Amino acid sequence: MNKYVIFWSITVGLGGMLFGMDMTVISGVEKTIKELWQLDDWTHGFAMATALYGTVIGAAFGGIPADKFGRKKTLFWIGLSFLISSIGAALANDVASFMIFRFLGGLGIGASSVVAPIYISEIAPAKHRGKLVISFQLNIVLGILIAYVSNYFLNGLGENDWRYMLAIVALPSLLFSILILFTPESPTFLLLQRNDLANAKKILSLVDTETDATIKRILEKKSESIQNENVFTKKYYRPLLLAFLFSFFNQVSGINAVLYYAPRIFEKAHLDKSSALLQSAGIGVTNLIFTLLGWYFIDRVGRKVLMYVGSLGYIISLSLIAFSFYSNSFEWVPIYIFAFIAAHAIGQGSVIWVFISEIFPNSVRASGMAWGSLTHWVLAALITNFFPIFTTLFGEKYIFAFFAFMMVGQLVYVKFLMPETKGATLEEIENQIIIH
Repeated sequence: MNKYVIFWSITVGLGGMLFGMDMTVISGVEKTIKELWQLDDWTHGFAMATALYGTVIGAAFGGIPADKFGRKKTLFWIGLSFLISSIGAALANDVASFMIFRFLGGLGIGASSVVAPIYISEIAPAKHRGKLVISFQLNIVLGILIAYVSNYFLNGLGENDWRYMLAIVALPSLLFSILILFTPESPTFLLLQRNDLANAKKILSLVDTETDATIKRILEKKSESIQNENVFTKKYYRPLLLAFLFSFFNQVSGINAVLYYAPRIFEKAHLDKSSALLQSAGIGVTNLIFTLLGWYFIDRVGRKVLMYVGSLGYIISLSLIAFSFYSNSFEWVPIYIFAFIAAHAIGQGSVIWVFISEIFPNSVRASGMAWGSLTHWVLAALITNFFPIFTTLFGEKYIFAFFAFMMVGQLVYVKFLMPETKGATLEEIENQIIIH
């Protein structure tokens, strides 16, 4: 890896920081807005999930501007959407305007989860692609940690402390939008969508020691592909199924329920508000440490090994959390939740955006990535919306037991369906998965 590919990957990966911060700052304000605007459980859950409904739209259509206008321009507009959303939500005086601005931020989250991994996977050398695409996930995790820590320190700064928690996202949003201006377009996009061989070669020469061979390989695949091809055909059944199930299991682990409602869960375990916020910051630290471990191992041991480790960790930690609520014994709940976060970070958290960005051919990568991301965010929105309702109706013990059972299904998926993609070029992965 050289300085150019590292800088460009980190810059684009900053979109993940905005993603993580915007997704998580809400955990520090959810109880305040419920009391401030006198929200019932349904309206409260909907307000919490509004950003996630935005991600559904952003994920569904994020691939369209990425293919039409380019990865770079799309990422720039994503940065601006985060900037406007964070300031607008912080200034909101009623729940309706709050939800509108949170929805706008959600559009940015959904689109960034499609476009950023695509860009990095297209710019990265095959042997380092896993580590570089994880830079997006690392930034998500860093954003989550920053949000939890800033929530902790901003808590108690007066009646408007919740507004400061939301507004903090504006600072990295502005930085991201500026840095994107210094990032080149994806050479794969230039070759496939613009037929711009000269600029694609110029960019590739900075990051690839086998520029001519890479260009030849991309153009050969282009000649075999049908332009404007629809990803929803029998030909792409296998990558569509792999992406759907991967995203499905990511969310039925309960990860977003824990991230969004961490302070509430800790308070249910009889911690006061300040301690609950501090424990939530511990979630961010654990997430970062184990994502770094995933970053180190993903191109060494492969994607499947990390998913085996994560799946087993999920099953054990979620079962222990469920049992704690069943037995009303909460002493170890924070440790179990940290173990759950560790399992997620080294498994699903490290692998999901890498894997989905790898398994679709160049001709349908944007739409395939949108499909996987859309599945992810539809379920994220539904689980976040209904988590407070279901916990009121059924109690935490049954909810976490359900999540544990679902992770047994993930273990089966990894064993029997998931291919290993470590070290292979995108074109080699296509030959492995797609039946031509």
